[in-house]
Amino acid sequence: MRYAAHHKQATRDKLLDSSRAIAKRQGFDSTGVDALMQAIGLSGGAFYSHFGSKAELFAALVARELDHSAQMLGITGDASPDGAERDADSDAHLRRTQLARSLKRYLSTAHAQQPEAGCALPALGAEIARAGPPVRAAVEQSLKRLQRQWAGALEGDADTAWALLSQCVGALMLARVVESERTRQEILAANRRAALATATAASSNDR
Repeated sequence: MRYAAHHKQATRDKLLDSSRAIAKRQGFDSTGVDALMQAIGLSGGAFYSHFGSKAELFAALVARELDHSAQMLGITGDASPDGAERDADSDAHLRRTQLARSLKRYLSTAHAQQPEAGCALPALGAEIARAGPPVRAAVEQSLKRLQRQWAGALEGDADTAWALLSQCVGALMLARVVESERTRQEILAANRRAALATATAASSNDR
């Protein structure tokens, strides 16, 4: 039986959505093709009508996840809702406010407890590191865009931007590996305070 092109695309999208949740919760390498397909109600044999290999699926999954992470961590610098122009000081204030919001959202209990809905870097970082050059290059470019956005909110402090991004990813990973909820909360709270203090100090020092 032949399916319309839109049906094939819908199935592909469904597989990507399901795989991202499974991969971030259970690991991608450790999950077989059959399990990935069974999660959307299809047999393993149908996989190769959508992707040439499991590595190809991983590349597509990471590409989609980079957009998701950029939404979580990005700083838009958009104009105010009424369309009025802002001066340089108010624009800088908006970027700092957005950065603070991103830090709080990223280092939250909800994010730590729901890896399937969150950033792929803490969940899949080790597997991305083992992936091929195209996947790592795509991740690098996405990270560099985020770093430039954060540096803009930190008065051009590129080093602090890299440090804060690294701290966020590492802190979330650490919060997920501990068993005690109390320790998890301590890790998240400590890193929120430290990250926000670092961001504030970087902005203040360059004024």
